[in-house]
Amino acid sequence: MKEMQAGIRKFYEQDVELEKEFFGCDPTKKVVYNSNFDLYNAPAANWRDSTLYHMAPDPPALVEFSACCREIPTEYSKEMKKFGDLLFQLLSEALGLRSDHLREIGCVEGMVMGCHYYPACPQPKLTIGLGKHSDLDFATILLQDHIGGLEVLHWNQWVDVPYSFGGLVINIGDLLQLIWNDVYISVEHRVVAKSVGPRVSIASLFGTGLSPNPKIYGPIKELVSEDNPLIYKETTMQNYGARYFEKGLDGSSTLLQFKL
Repeated sequence: MKEMQAGIRKFYEQDVELEKEFFGCDPTKKVVYNSNFDLYNAPAANWRDSTLYHMAPDPPALVEFSACCREIPTEYSKEMKKFGDLLFQLLSEALGLRSDHLREIGCVEGMVMGCHYYPACPQPKLTIGLGKHSDLDFATILLQDHIGGLEVLHWNQWVDVPYSFGGLVINIGDLLQLIWNDVYISVEHRVVAKSVGPRVSIASLFGTGLSPNPKIYGPIKELVSEDNPLIYKETTMQNYGARYFEKGLDGSSTLLQFKL
């Protein structure tokens, strides 16, 4: 994990001319670097740089990575994929489903790594590192460094998520909330800007990948009952993602568009 964080830091601190070849806003590219993917949709810009690596099911070729950190993302993603497989088995069992239920419906089919770099900010109270949002995927495994800054919304109060050496943070995503029919809910969170830094975080987001996937997702029938009636319409991962990116990180949930 230390090597992954060091590699990402090295990417962002290399010569700007070397970074430029990866810059863009096309979410379908396997490696894409930008500052704000929703720059023209969100109400404000965020104080960070981000690079997305689409690592599963079809990872980028090594030549598509920056020469300064070419092999580390591939090795790290393999370990996160193994951990993700185990995580979704445990989540299935926690809901009284077969241990392979979530895996069989494609929850761990795709994985995107979001690698974020938050420079020290001279006036942190005037901006935000990453605005309030929930993740669009099924679940996210987050590695953050000692700088901290991650906060989750709990009972309408922002609560700090402290750094824990060697620890990982698990966030439930929107699509998991949808198929779970609100049995558990996705986590609204943000990252505050800091006067110290840089902060480096690596988020491994599990979904269905870049490849066109016609699979329709809706609430799991075993989780729908008289006490917990149907809440959401069915959708595809691509349709939900399109609505999510179109809306941008404006502080509201895309799930509201799919409620019955």
